Amino acid sequence: MRELIETILAWLERIDPGAYRRVKGLRIVTAYGVAVAFGTVHDVTVLDPGHASLASLAGGFALWASVFEARGTRYRSTRDLVLLCGAAAIGALFFALLAPLLSLSILRRYGLGGGEWILLPAVFLTGFLRRFGVLGTGVGLQLYIGELLAYGAGLTPVDAREIGIALAIALVASVVPRLLTGPGEQPAAVAPPLHSAWRASHFSAEFIIGLQASATAVIVIVLNSVFGLIEPSWAITAGVCGTTVTATGTAARIKRRIVGTLVGVPLGLACLPIASHAPLIVCALVALALVVYTMTLPDRYDIACATFSFVLMITLAATGEHSVSVLVARAWETLLGGVIALLIAVYVIPLRAVQESEERVA
Repeated sequence: MRELIETILAWLERIDPGAYRRVKGLRIVTAYGVAVAFGTVHDVTVLDPGHASLASLAGGFALWASVFEARGTRYRSTRDLVLLCGAAAIGALFFALLAPLLSLSILRRYGLGGGEWILLPAVFLTGFLRRFGVLGTGVGLQLYIGELLAYGAGLTPVDAREIGIALAIALVASVVPRLLTGPGEQPAAVAPPLHSAWRASHFSAEFIIGLQASATAVIVIVLNSVFGLIEPSWAITAGVCGTTVTATGTAARIKRRIVGTLVGVPLGLACLPIASHAPLIVCALVALALVVYTMTLPDRYDIACATFSFVLMITLAATGEHSVSVLVARAWETLLGGVIALLIAVYVIPLRAVQESEERVA
């Protein structure tokens, strides 16, 4: 037993020297848990009679703001968390304000009444805002996350108050744990930006990344309007998260995402009975998986995707979603979106480094 514990500790120290990622993982779990808990408190829910999605909104804002924040000081981290939570709220509000258009008969006629097309501006910004560094990358992703949460909850303009309350909860839930962790966290090393060019044009690499993700989303939306996908947003998200600064990087990242998803989904499905009858065990598994997700995200994207897919499966089951077809769609629609993004990045809109092009010319 002692040897097993020592082996586990040695493995943890090897992938997370200094325990910085473990501390951040615990902070993320705390932020998410506090946000969800506040979102279900009676004194908070009475502020908004239609609070069905308040806890999930607040939890999503706080969770992903904590994931995308990557600063080394309390002040800069707090500033980024405020901006990231605000970006998620703006994304959710943007979707909610455009939601009334979904009732138009012309959109329903062509299968566009689901609202996936509203995600397109945020999809492009997830790539384009990378030009502004770590904070810009996080803001772009948070805009998309906010729209995605509003899309899943079916928010409309009357839910603007709910979005505001969720933002207030997320700010408290994400900022307070970061103030308490203090120097226990160190930001992960960030690779310098890669100055790339597409063919002979002067478009920036970030613009092309946004274009690649948008093209993937458009194809998924067309396929959904023709064939009717179960959860097209999962395919769109696979393209958003898989696109990187080079075609080879995109291929490697998407392969890891697909492998991780194909491992995490079956594990989550195997735990469905636990999700229905043992909520405390579910909470413990989610917390552990989120810590592992944070530890492995920078270096082992496949393991991170597996753990997040596992979390998604058991949380969906815990909230009442037991349709096997819907849960399995997480795997095959992620595969669909990843393949489309890979084909676009490699063959349709390839992005190669300037240095690589110059070496080929030489």
